[in-house]
Amino acid sequence: MHKWFNTAGPCRPDKHYMIPAVERLPPLDRLIAQESYFVIHAPRQTGKTTAMLALAQQLTAEGNYAAIMVSAEVGQPFSHNPDKAEVYILESWRQAASAWLPPELQPPPWPKVEGSRIGAALQAWCQACPKPLVIFIDEIDSLMDDALLSMLRQLRDGYPRKPDNFPHSLALIGLRDVRDYKITSGGRTRLQTASPFNVKVRSLTLTNFTQMEVSQLYQQHTDSTGQLFTPEALSVAFDLTQGQPWLVNALAKEVIEEILSDEHTLITAEHIHQAKEILIRRRETHLDSLSHRLEDSQIRAVMEPLMAGQELEQIPLDDRDYLVDLGLLRRSSDGGVVVANRIYQEVLPRMLASGPQDSLPQISPTWLQSDGELDVNRLLEAFLVFWRQHGQPLLSRSG
Repeated sequence: MHKWFNTAGPCRPDKHYMIPAVERLPPLDRLIAQESYFVIHAPRQTGKTTAMLALAQQLTAEGNYAAIMVSAEVGQPFSHNPDKAEVYILESWRQAASAWLPPELQPPPWPKVEGSRIGAALQAWCQACPKPLVIFIDEIDSLMDDALLSMLRQLRDGYPRKPDNFPHSLALIGLRDVRDYKITSGGRTRLQTASPFNVKVRSLTLTNFTQMEVSQLYQQHTDSTGQLFTPEALSVAFDLTQGQPWLVNALAKEVIEEILSDEHTLITAEHIHQAKEILIRRRETHLDSLSHRLEDSQIRAVMEPLMAGQELEQIPLDDRDYLVDLGLLRRSSDGGVVVANRIYQEVLPRMLASGPQDSLPQISPTWLQSDGELDVNRLLEAFLVFWRQHGQPLLSRSG
């Protein structure tokens, strides 16, 4: 069976068309060699998990490190109960280690301690591991409030004990930079600073595909099946998506698997446009998630004036950068901010206007026949009814 375009979960090179994941990362070799703690942030479904999984496997295979990507996501329901969150998180880490690392690099039994379980577990793992431990913590910003603060403080507390008693190098991976992590205690909505993770050396991001990478990705399908994309189709795909990886994959997947049934049919710009319309109408998960983000008052405060063509001078720079980090906006060539891509430009106004639209009464024209043709007699009758009710006030106003 041929490979396919993936729109769900991490990509696998043996199953999916993909741009080599590690090549899309900024250079990390020096940061890891220098025992650095750093942040990787990028919008959802841009390939962070795929890339960091591949990097961890590569580092372990090279033999210099025990490298693994783990997740904090299972602790999210317990954001106000750090102790419980840590129990679930550490269990998921053990399962990840069992799946990705050879037995000699897997952690020992976690220490039985009260509080600071993450710090104690990482110290025990480093002491037992025969190679320096490099750990990438994915979905870190799925945690909030007490659980997030507790983990960040434990990582900062253990930092001076590296590399023998704490991870040699560590990365936090999420949608946002550290300053934008969600903290609702104390009346704040964001951390606003790198503290309590002020040991980070760098904050790095993963960019969208370039136009050349979009062509390279689609060329993999052509090489596998012989099915060609016209140059116009490639250009339109990039223009609509600006290289957003999920959208790039979703357009091709819709065309190849749903719109066209024959692998020998040439894929044109019209097919790409048709796929775009279907994705928007169907409100695919990626696009539907935008509506959830627009529930955030901080995001609406930027998006609503932007979509209305108003100036953003009164909007703090941090708030604008926050939406760029989330992938809703991008920096244009003149340094301003614009909606990230043309598909979002169509989706976001519809979502922002959905409340007022749903509040408006629905017009059911009685002057149309069942086939949609105009019934002149009914139209005249409807006009006379309207005129009897509103004609006099309209005449008096015009005078």
